[in-house]
Amino acid sequence: MKNLDILKKSDYILCFGEFLANTNEQVVDAINEAKKSNNAEVIYMHAVDSLALKDFYTQFIKYEAGSEEGISALLLDTFTKDVSSNIQAYIDDLDIGYISAESSAGEEEFEEALLKASKKSSKTILVGDDIFSHERVDNIVKILSAIEKYSDFNIVSSRQIDNEDENLEEVAELLPYNGTVIYSYVDSSKDSNIVYASASFARIAKAEDGAKIKLISKEGEVSKLLVVDDTLQNTIAICATNKKGNDFLSCGYIYKPVKIERLEE
Repeated sequence: MKNLDILKKSDYILCFGEFLANTNEQVVDAINEAKKSNNAEVIYMHAVDSLALKDFYTQFIKYEAGSEEGISALLLDTFTKDVSSNIQAYIDDLDIGYISAESSAGEEEFEEALLKASKKSSKTILVGDDIFSHERVDNIVKILSAIEKYSDFNIVSSRQIDNEDENLEEVAELLPYNGTVIYSYVDSSKDSNIVYASASFARIAKAEDGAKIKLISKEGEVSKLLVVDDTLQNTIAICATNKKGNDFLSCGYIYKPVKIERLEE
């Protein structure tokens, strides 16, 4: 990822759409250096809750899978100032109550994040690759570009966040991801045959630790080994894929609602 030096020099880092428990050691090392050298506040925002990161962040904002566009709009409302009339009209029209409720990210959490930022001078938003798999990515990028333009945040990302188009679209309906969901990220160094899941995911799936399972979606199906990971806290399990296009898990949006079928030994 480019601009790691910006992360290292930051004293306030907001991580959005990047699961840092299993990915990108260089980014984690850069953030840890910022914590050590600059006493950086780390606001971690993601749909997957992992106890492995408990000592990593100073605030965790959990949001629902699929709600990244709404979260972007909440960040725009929270952190921008002296915006153009076009952006101000957009912010004024946001249904903050609806977005907050449907994304499960409370308005008070953003107020806390804003308060933590008030005494910091070198602020960065780390935008993860989750964002670029979202079907509303074009509008999300326009929102993030407006945040960088009208706030004191730098944006660091593996891809370019630079869009001068201020004709932002209304946040699309935030649909729930019910049942069992797989968070599938590309990492060629990880075992792609394993699904790591919380105990609650395993109970819902009716499969014990070490069971062979089949993940079934309207896009396809694939067999995996379920491993219970006590650091995971919700009904979103994680699975690495080694290459884009290997199976349905590695295509399209990074979160996949699935049905679970236990396979006989």
